[in-house]
Amino acid sequence: MSDAHAVVLFGHGARDPEWARSMQRTRDHLRTQAPALRVELAFLEFMTPTLDEAIAALARDGIPHITVVPMFIAQGGHLKSDVPRLVASARALHAGCEITLAPAVGEADGVIAAMANYALGCSGAASAAD
Repeated sequence: MSDAHAVVLFGHGARDPEWARSMQRTRDHLRTQAPALRVELAFLEFMTPTLDEAIAALARDGIPHITVVPMFIAQGGHLKSDVPRLVASARALHAGCEITLAPAVGEADGVIAAMANYALGCSGAASAAD
């Protein structure tokens, strides 16, 4: 098996396909930054592929290291119960793969700082702080 790595950007999903646009942009940006890294999207509901389908496709392609990155602002109910169950199931089905579950993207210090800076810029208070 190769030493290849993959990232699955995992979102909730929505009935409106436009909802996934920011995830698609994130995927495309990540692919540009790290061309050797396989980057895929997956969704909990309403959209495809599911997390099971995305991980199965990566495993079929011989990717031994998969990191699931929840594209959620915080560790809510889905991330505390549903997603760990899905990841545990994928680990059982694909024993040859190391599948890691990252914390919610919105809990990363850099993301929190970026959201705060964005909100500050939207408020008009940024120019008052200068």
